[in-house]
Amino acid sequence: MLLTAGERISIALLSMAINDLGREAVSFTGSQAGIVTDTSHGRAKILEMRTDRVREALDAGKIAIVAGYQGVSSATADITTLGRGGTDTTAVALAAALGADVCEIYTDVDGVFTADPRIVPGARKLAAVSYEEMLDLAACGARVLVLRSVEYARNHGVRIHVRSSFHDEEGTWVVKEEDVLEQAIISGIAHDTRKPR
Repeated sequence: MLLTAGERISIALLSMAINDLGREAVSFTGSQAGIVTDTSHGRAKILEMRTDRVREALDAGKIAIVAGYQGVSSATADITTLGRGGTDTTAVALAAALGADVCEIYTDVDGVFTADPRIVPGARKLAAVSYEEMLDLAACGARVLVLRSVEYARNHGVRIHVRSSFHDEEGTWVVKEEDVLEQAIISGIAHDTRKPR
C-alpha cells in the first residue's frame, strides 16, 4: 500500500489540476484501471487488462489518468507492484489493451542514442530501432526503456515513441524489424557501470 502511495497522490493531484484548467479528468489506481497481476509483489506480472472503466471515461470525452507501476492480484485482490520500469510497462499494456496507434514514453532524454551521449559526445539519436535491438540495448545497460516494457510491446505489436519531456521534437520509434528503414549491423552500444555483486 505504501509503495503505491506516491502514484496515487500524483494521479489525484494531476486530475485536480486538469479539472481546474477546464477539462474533465478522472484518475484510476491500477486496480480501478483493471490491471490484473499475479501475486509476486515487487515484480508482479500483468496477467490481464480489464480496461472497461478507462475506456468508458475516454468514450465520454474525459482525460483518463492511470497510476503506473501497480496492479491488483487476481488471487488475493491485494495491491501489487510491477517493479523497476513498471510505469513504462503499464503505459505499454494500456496502449495494447485500448488498441492505441502508439505508446508515447516521455523521459529526460531525446530518444535512443547510438551510445550514452554523456560519455560519447558524438553519439547520435536513432530515428527508429526494432524491438529486438531495443531488447538487446536494454539488457546490456541502456536505461531508456526497461526490458519488460519492450517485451510487452513486441508481444502485443505496440509501437513505442520515446521522446523528451522538455520539447516537442521527434524522438525514437521502437517498432517491428521490417518497419526499420536502415538495417544497421550495429545500432548502438550500451554498458553497465555498476560493479558486479
